[in-house]
Amino acid sequence: MRFFRPRGRSDAQRMTGTPVAEAKALYEAGRYAEAEAEARDVARARPHDDEYSAVALNIAALATGAQGRHAEALATYDEALPAFSRIFGADHWLTLKLRSDRAQQMISLGQHAECEAECAAVAEAADRGTGPEMPRLAAAARNGLVFAINAQGRHQEAEALAREALAAYRARDRMSLVLRLGLARSLNGQARHENALTEAQKADKLYRALPDYQRHPDTGTVELAVATALFGMRRVPEARRQAAAAHDACLASFGPGHRRTVEARTLLEHIDGTRP
Repeated sequence: MRFFRPRGRSDAQRMTGTPVAEAKALYEAGRYAEAEAEARDVARARPHDDEYSAVALNIAALATGAQGRHAEALATYDEALPAFSRIFGADHWLTLKLRSDRAQQMISLGQHAECEAECAAVAEAADRGTGPEMPRLAAAARNGLVFAINAQGRHQEAEALAREALAAYRARDRMSLVLRLGLARSLNGQARHENALTEAQKADKLYRALPDYQRHPDTGTVELAVATALFGMRRVPEARRQAAAAHDACLASFGPGHRRTVEARTLLEHIDGTRP
Protein backbone atom coordinates (compact mmCIF):
# COMPACT_ATOMS: atom_id res chain seq x y z
CA MET A 1 0.00 0.00 0.00
CA ARG A 2 1.42 3.39 -0.85
CA PHE A 3 0.72 5.05 2.46
CA PHE A 4 0.70 8.81 2.06
CA ARG A 5 3.81 10.46 3.39
CA PRO A 6 3.41 13.63 5.47
CA ARG A 7 6.71 15.50 5.82
CA GLY A 8 8.39 13.11 3.40
CA ARG A 9 8.61 10.03 5.61
CA SER A 10 9.00 6.83 3.62
CA ASP A 11 6.63 3.90 3.95
CA ALA A 12 9.47 1.81 5.34
CA GLN A 13 10.11 4.38 8.07
CA ARG A 14 6.43 4.50 9.03
CA MET A 15 6.22 0.70 9.19
CA THR A 16 9.44 -0.03 11.07
CA GLY A 17 8.89 -2.90 13.44
CA THR A 18 5.68 -4.16 11.82
CA PRO A 19 5.28 -7.56 10.11
CA VAL A 20 5.19 -5.88 6.69
CA ALA A 21 8.22 -3.61 7.20
CA GLU A 22 10.62 -5.75 5.16
CA ALA A 23 8.20 -6.18 2.27
CA LYS A 24 7.57 -2.43 2.10
CA ALA A 25 11.27 -1.63 2.24
CA LEU A 26 11.92 -4.05 -0.63
CA TYR A 27 9.09 -2.55 -2.66
CA GLU A 28 10.31 0.99 -2.12
CA ALA A 29 13.81 -0.09 -3.21
CA GLY A 30 12.36 -1.38 -6.49
CA ARG A 31 13.13 -5.03 -5.58
CA TYR A 32 9.72 -6.17 -6.68
CA ALA A 33 10.16 -9.95 -6.88
CA GLU A 34 11.61 -10.04 -3.37
CA ALA A 35 8.89 -7.73 -2.08
CA GLU A 36 6.20 -9.95 -3.54
CA ALA A 37 7.68 -13.12 -2.05
CA GLU A 38 8.06 -11.54 1.39
CA ALA A 39 4.56 -10.05 1.35
CA ARG A 40 2.94 -13.33 0.31
CA ASP A 41 4.82 -15.14 3.07
CA VAL A 42 3.48 -12.65 5.62
CA ALA A 43 -0.07 -12.97 4.30
CA ARG A 44 0.06 -16.78 4.47
CA ALA A 45 1.50 -16.78 8.01
CA ARG A 46 -1.17 -14.56 9.57
CA PRO A 47 -4.92 -15.04 10.21
CA HIS A 48 -7.08 -14.33 7.17
CA ASP A 49 -8.82 -11.32 8.74
CA ASP A 50 -5.68 -9.86 10.32
CA GLU A 51 -4.85 -6.25 9.45
CA TYR A 52 -1.27 -7.01 8.46
CA SER A 53 -2.35 -9.96 6.35
CA ALA A 54 -4.53 -7.56 4.35
CA VAL A 55 -1.74 -5.00 4.05
CA ALA A 56 0.67 -7.74 2.96
CA LEU A 57 -1.73 -8.75 0.18
CA ASN A 58 -1.82 -5.15 -1.00
CA ILE A 59 1.98 -4.98 -1.10
CA ALA A 60 2.02 -8.28 -3.00
CA ALA A 61 -0.48 -6.88 -5.51
CA LEU A 62 1.59 -3.73 -6.04
CA ALA A 63 4.79 -5.75 -6.48
CA THR A 64 3.15 -8.26 -8.82
CA GLY A 65 1.80 -5.48 -11.02
CA ALA A 66 5.22 -3.82 -11.05
CA GLN A 67 6.62 -7.03 -12.55
CA GLY A 68 4.13 -6.86 -15.41
CA ARG A 69 1.90 -9.71 -14.19
CA HIS A 70 -1.18 -7.56 -14.31
CA ALA A 71 -3.84 -10.27 -14.27
CA GLU A 72 -2.27 -11.84 -11.17
CA ALA A 73 -2.07 -8.42 -9.55
CA LEU A 74 -5.77 -7.79 -10.18
CA ALA A 75 -6.62 -11.19 -8.69
CA THR A 76 -4.58 -10.32 -5.58
CA TYR A 77 -6.37 -6.99 -5.24
CA ASP A 78 -9.67 -8.87 -5.53
CA GLU A 79 -8.53 -11.08 -2.66
CA ALA A 80 -7.48 -8.11 -0.53
CA LEU A 81 -10.51 -5.86 -1.11
CA PRO A 82 -13.06 -7.76 1.03
CA ALA A 83 -10.55 -7.88 3.90
CA PHE A 84 -9.93 -4.13 3.65
CA SER A 85 -13.68 -3.45 3.64
CA ARG A 86 -14.18 -5.58 6.75
CA ILE A 87 -11.17 -4.30 8.68
CA PHE A 88 -11.10 -0.61 7.76
CA GLY A 89 -14.59 0.02 6.36
CA ALA A 90 -15.79 0.58 2.80
CA ASP A 91 -15.37 4.37 2.97
CA HIS A 92 -12.00 4.41 4.72
CA TRP A 93 -9.24 6.04 2.71
CA LEU A 94 -7.14 2.87 2.78
CA THR A 95 -9.96 0.86 1.19
CA LEU A 96 -10.57 3.57 -1.37
CA LYS A 97 -6.84 3.73 -2.16
CA LEU A 98 -6.81 -0.02 -2.67
CA ARG A 99 -9.65 0.37 -5.16
CA SER A 100 -7.74 3.12 -6.97
CA ASP A 101 -4.59 0.97 -7.18
CA ARG A 102 -6.69 -1.99 -8.34
CA ALA A 103 -8.15 0.11 -11.15
CA GLN A 104 -4.63 0.81 -12.46
CA GLN A 105 -4.31 -2.88 -13.22
CA MET A 106 -7.53 -2.73 -15.25
CA ILE A 107 -5.82 -0.19 -17.50
CA SER A 108 -2.92 -2.58 -18.04
CA LEU A 109 -5.38 -5.32 -19.00
CA GLY A 110 -7.25 -3.13 -21.48
CA GLN A 111 -10.33 -2.81 -19.26
CA HIS A 112 -10.55 0.92 -19.85
CA ALA A 113 -14.28 1.46 -19.42
CA GLU A 114 -14.25 -0.53 -16.18
CA CYS A 115 -11.28 1.48 -14.93
CA GLU A 116 -13.01 4.74 -15.82
CA ALA A 117 -16.11 3.79 -13.85
CA GLU A 118 -14.15 2.64 -10.79
CA CYS A 119 -11.86 5.68 -10.70
CA ALA A 120 -14.82 8.02 -11.04
CA ALA A 121 -16.54 6.29 -8.12
CA VAL A 122 -13.41 6.49 -5.95
CA ALA A 123 -12.87 10.16 -6.80
CA GLU A 124 -16.47 10.97 -5.86
CA ALA A 125 -16.14 9.07 -2.57
CA ALA A 126 -12.89 10.90 -1.80
CA ASP A 127 -14.55 14.24 -2.51
CA ARG A 128 -17.25 13.38 0.02
CA GLY A 129 -14.75 12.17 2.62
CA THR A 130 -12.88 14.04 5.30
CA GLY A 131 -9.31 13.85 6.49
CA PRO A 132 -5.92 14.93 5.18
CA GLU A 133 -5.53 11.90 2.90
CA MET A 134 -8.64 12.52 0.82
CA PRO A 135 -7.36 15.28 -1.55
CA ARG A 136 -4.41 13.15 -2.60
CA LEU A 137 -6.66 10.11 -2.96
CA ALA A 138 -9.03 12.10 -5.16
CA ALA A 139 -6.09 13.20 -7.31
CA ALA A 140 -4.85 9.59 -7.58
CA ALA A 141 -8.26 8.39 -8.72
CA ARG A 142 -8.51 11.21 -11.26
CA ASN A 143 -5.09 10.28 -12.59
CA GLY A 144 -6.43 6.80 -13.34
CA LEU A 145 -9.53 8.39 -14.85
CA VAL A 146 -7.41 10.56 -17.16
CA PHE A 147 -5.44 7.52 -18.32
CA ALA A 148 -8.58 5.46 -18.95
CA ILE A 149 -10.26 8.27 -20.91
CA ASN A 150 -7.11 8.82 -22.96
CA ALA A 151 -6.97 5.10 -23.71
CA GLN A 152 -10.48 5.34 -25.15
CA GLY A 153 -9.42 8.15 -27.51
CA ARG A 154 -11.28 10.94 -25.70
CA HIS A 155 -8.22 13.14 -25.49
CA GLN A 156 -9.89 16.54 -25.17
CA GLU A 157 -11.98 15.26 -22.27
CA ALA A 158 -8.86 13.82 -20.66
CA GLU A 159 -7.03 17.13 -21.08
CA ALA A 160 -9.82 19.06 -19.37
CA LEU A 161 -9.92 16.60 -16.48
CA ALA A 162 -6.13 16.63 -16.06
CA ARG A 163 -6.02 20.43 -15.99
CA GLU A 164 -8.87 20.52 -13.46
CA ALA A 165 -7.11 17.98 -11.25
CA LEU A 166 -3.80 19.86 -11.42
CA ALA A 167 -5.53 23.12 -10.50
CA ALA A 168 -7.12 21.45 -7.47
CA TYR A 169 -3.95 19.66 -6.35
CA ARG A 170 -1.13 22.12 -5.79
CA ALA A 171 1.52 20.02 -4.05
CA ARG A 172 4.66 19.42 -6.11
CA ASP A 173 4.97 15.70 -5.48
CA ARG A 174 4.53 12.37 -7.24
CA MET A 175 0.81 12.94 -7.73
CA SER A 176 1.46 16.19 -9.58
CA LEU A 177 4.00 14.30 -11.69
CA VAL A 178 1.56 11.62 -12.87
CA LEU A 179 -1.23 14.14 -13.48
CA ARG A 180 1.09 16.24 -15.62
CA LEU A 181 2.14 13.15 -17.55
CA GLY A 182 -1.54 12.39 -18.11
CA LEU A 183 -1.94 15.90 -19.48
CA ALA A 184 1.03 15.36 -21.81
CA ARG A 185 -0.53 12.09 -23.02
CA SER A 186 -3.80 13.86 -23.80
CA LEU A 187 -1.97 16.57 -25.75
CA ASN A 188 0.03 14.00 -27.71
CA GLY A 189 -3.27 12.26 -28.47
CA GLN A 190 -4.51 15.52 -30.04
CA ALA A 191 -1.27 15.88 -32.06
CA ARG A 192 -0.40 18.99 -30.02
CA HIS A 193 3.12 17.72 -29.64
CA GLU A 194 4.91 20.96 -28.80
CA ASN A 195 2.51 21.53 -25.90
CA ALA A 196 2.96 17.91 -24.85
CA LEU A 197 6.73 18.31 -24.84
CA THR A 198 6.44 21.38 -22.61
CA GLU A 199 4.32 19.44 -20.11
CA ALA A 200 6.68 16.45 -20.24
CA GLN A 201 9.63 18.74 -19.50
CA LYS A 202 7.76 20.15 -16.49
CA ALA A 203 7.11 16.57 -15.38
CA ASP A 204 10.82 15.81 -15.74
CA LYS A 205 11.66 18.60 -13.26
CA LEU A 206 9.13 17.19 -10.80
CA TYR A 207 10.52 13.67 -11.25
CA ARG A 208 14.10 14.74 -10.62
CA ALA A 209 13.08 16.52 -7.40
CA LEU A 210 11.49 13.38 -5.90
CA PRO A 211 13.38 11.14 -3.48
CA ASP A 212 14.57 7.87 -4.99
CA TYR A 213 12.01 5.69 -3.23
CA GLN A 214 9.17 7.68 -4.86
CA ARG A 215 10.69 7.52 -8.35
CA HIS A 216 10.71 3.75 -8.85
CA PRO A 217 7.04 3.26 -9.84
CA ASP A 218 7.32 5.93 -12.55
CA THR A 219 10.55 4.76 -14.15
CA GLY A 220 10.50 5.51 -17.88
CA THR A 221 7.34 7.62 -17.84
CA VAL A 222 8.98 10.94 -18.60
CA GLU A 223 11.18 9.55 -21.36
CA LEU A 224 8.17 7.89 -22.97
CA ALA A 225 6.14 11.11 -22.96
CA VAL A 226 9.08 13.08 -24.36
CA ALA A 227 9.75 10.47 -27.05
CA THR A 228 6.12 10.50 -28.18
CA ALA A 229 6.13 14.28 -28.45
CA LEU A 230 9.45 14.42 -30.29
CA PHE A 231 8.34 11.74 -32.74
CA GLY A 232 5.17 13.71 -33.44
CA MET A 233 7.36 16.73 -34.15
CA ARG A 234 9.43 14.61 -36.60
CA ARG A 235 12.55 14.89 -34.45
CA VAL A 236 13.16 11.23 -35.08
CA PRO A 237 16.73 10.64 -33.81
CA GLU A 238 15.95 12.40 -30.53
CA ALA A 239 12.67 10.53 -30.22
CA ARG A 240 14.39 7.21 -30.73
CA ARG A 241 17.00 7.94 -28.06
CA GLN A 242 14.29 8.79 -25.55
CA ALA A 243 12.16 5.78 -26.47
CA ALA A 244 15.17 3.47 -26.18
CA ALA A 245 16.02 4.96 -22.79
CA ALA A 246 12.42 4.43 -21.63
CA HIS A 247 12.40 0.84 -22.88
CA ASP A 248 15.75 -0.05 -21.31
CA ALA A 249 14.78 1.47 -17.97
CA CYS A 250 11.36 -0.22 -17.91
CA LEU A 251 12.78 -3.56 -18.98
CA ALA A 252 15.36 -3.45 -16.19
CA SER A 253 12.88 -2.30 -13.55
CA PHE A 254 9.64 -4.06 -14.48
CA GLY A 255 10.38 -6.80 -17.01
CA PRO A 256 9.15 -7.37 -20.58
CA GLY A 257 5.46 -7.86 -19.78
CA HIS A 258 4.84 -4.59 -17.97
CA ARG A 259 2.44 -2.23 -19.72
CA ARG A 260 4.99 0.58 -19.88
CA THR A 261 7.73 -1.66 -21.24
CA VAL A 262 5.36 -2.85 -23.97
CA GLU A 263 4.36 0.72 -24.79
CA ALA A 264 7.99 1.83 -25.10
CA ARG A 265 8.84 -1.20 -27.24
CA THR A 266 5.86 -0.51 -29.52
CA LEU A 267 6.91 3.11 -29.93
CA LEU A 268 10.47 2.06 -30.75
CA GLU A 269 9.21 -0.34 -33.40
CA HIS A 270 6.99 2.37 -34.85
CA ILE A 271 9.88 4.82 -35.00
CA ASP A 272 12.17 2.26 -36.64
CA GLY A 273 9.43 1.40 -39.13
CA THR A 274 9.36 4.99 -40.38
CA ARG A 275 13.11 5.40 -40.76
CA PRO A 276 14.57 5.15 -44.28
